[in-house]
This record gives sequence, structure tokens and C-alpha cells, in this order.
Amino acid sequence: MADERTLRFYADNAVRYATHLTEPTGPELRAFLASLPAGARILELGCGNGRDAAFMLAEGFDVEATDGSPELAAQAQERLGRPVRVLRFEHLDAEAAYDGVWACASLLHAPAAGLPGILARIHRALRPAGLFVACYKAGNGEGRDGFGRYFNYPEPEALLADYRAAGWIDPVLETRMGSGYDALPTQWLWVTARKP
Repeated sequence: MADERTLRFYADNAVRYATHLTEPTGPELRAFLASLPAGARILELGCGNGRDAAFMLAEGFDVEATDGSPELAAQAQERLGRPVRVLRFEHLDAEAAYDGVWACASLLHAPAAGLPGILARIHRALRPAGLFVACYKAGNGEGRDGFGRYFNYPEPEALLADYRAAGWIDPVLETRMGSGYDALPTQWLWVTARKP
């Protein structure tokens, strides 16, 4: 996430943002964990307030929580009682280090033009048979929300094409209606991909 206006929003609103949702993500997170071996090593990209990382840790998984916003990373670190690394997506340089990557409502801030490269970095960071789950807000191209935050707003087929361009084979996309920080009805695109 390199968009300065988006980073400024999270810097200025970190405490408020960190308290707007405290329960872990629902069935998608549980399905992700159920598809991994016990104690699997997980990278969370964009952990926000740490709610999902806390749940994964409580379930016995080995979680490395990261966020591109130093202020949100500090909120998550306070919640988790352990270090949270400040990491922008484009700086991920791990190789075959994780069994799973969880990116709930974070890669939606990645620049559209840079998304295939980021997806390739995630592919490289996973071990063979590693699982990657991410979600995005559906749309028809880049834009900003009412708070000035940047979103890539992909169309489903374009998003799957980005995955394939990054080396993913047969990514699966499902849509769910929900909402976000803005409390507006939102169509979410959930993509699940496994490294061969």
C-alpha cells in the first residue's frame, strides 16, 4: 500500500479504525484455517487491529502479523502482545516461508497496475501446496471512497487474470455481500488460490 492519502487516513484514524470491528472474520477465516495443517506458519498481510491474528494464534497457528500502516501495526501489537511488522506488500521478499497467506480487506488498497507483481511475491513466499486467501471490493476500476482511501475495485474476470498472470493456477472466486468501515453495502470478491 503505497498511496499516501490512504496511509494518512490510517495514521489519523488508527485508534477509531482499530475499534470498529473486534470479532474475527467469519466463515472465510475458519475455512482457511481448516484447510491448513495444525500449527501452520501463516503470514497475515494487512492485519489492521489484529483481530484475525489473535484468533489464529488462539487456534494454535504460527502467525506473522504485518500491516503497511505503522499506526495500525502499533494497535495490533498492543492487542496481540507481540511484535507486528510494518510491511508494504511490494516489499515482501520471503521465499517458501509460509504455509498460508491471509489478506482480508488489505490487498484492495494495492495499486491496480502493481497487483500482479504483488501476487507473484505472495506466490514465491508460500511453500508448495501453500494456501492464499484474499478479498477485494468489487467494482469497475480504481477509485477512492468517501474517506479518500484508494481502492483497486476490480472486476471479477480482471482480478482472476491478474492471479493467472502472477503464476496462480485455477484461483477460485466467490462473491459475498457485506459492508466495511464505510457501512455501505459492498460486494466482496473472495479469492482462494493454492500453490502447486
